[in-house]
Amino acid sequence: MGGRGSRSRRKPLERPAPLRQVVTDEIADMIITGELSPGEHLVEQELAAQLGVSRQPVREALQRLHSEGWVDLRPGLGAFVHTPTAEEADQLLAARTLLEAESARLAAANATPALVEQLWELQAAGEAAVEADDEAGMVAANAALHAQIMTMSGNTVLSELVGIVDSRVRWYYRPIARSRGREAWDEHREIIEVLAAGNARKAGDLMRKHTERTRKTYHQRAQEAEKNPNPPVEKGA
Repeated sequence: MGGRGSRSRRKPLERPAPLRQVVTDEIADMIITGELSPGEHLVEQELAAQLGVSRQPVREALQRLHSEGWVDLRPGLGAFVHTPTAEEADQLLAARTLLEAESARLAAANATPALVEQLWELQAAGEAAVEADDEAGMVAANAALHAQIMTMSGNTVLSELVGIVDSRVRWYYRPIARSRGREAWDEHREIIEVLAAGNARKAGDLMRKHTERTRKTYHQRAQEAEKNPNPPVEKGA
């Protein structure tokens, strides 16, 4: 996954927003989805050709992504996709636990049948992705469900804070989406049932446990990767 040889040329980007921002978002998305792998060398000319733009907005995008921690700029060598450290992941996922536990607590007080029904629809999408072994579908459904709970909290400041970490959480979650698999969606189901019942305290507790399990799974996988740096390729990966 992430090798240059398997990539196809992307269609030229639409340009209603400043081009450098569009290119920044697109490269960040390529990192999140694994199209660009941690440690991979980012060649301006190749990215420009792939995105159908000149090298200047790519250069500006890489500078911006460097300031945001997505890309490392090495003097004399160029730009490389950042490789997250265990400490970075731990700090981010710990912050996510605090924010999402509070969002679930508040969401329970604001839950309406219509909002809960939307959660069940996202739950169904996630379960279908698990059955289909669709990694991208699992990541997307997981992000959408957590975003919906955040919206239900009604706290715009909390939502803004979660938005800051959301993209990076999706990046960290992708490698463990299959490992969490059915277990994660069983936990989601329990959270939705408690939200529907309006039990704020239990909703916060369940969300805290849920996000902590994700954090633990991430660290377990990182430790396994250190012990076995060249694992066999999974079917469908």
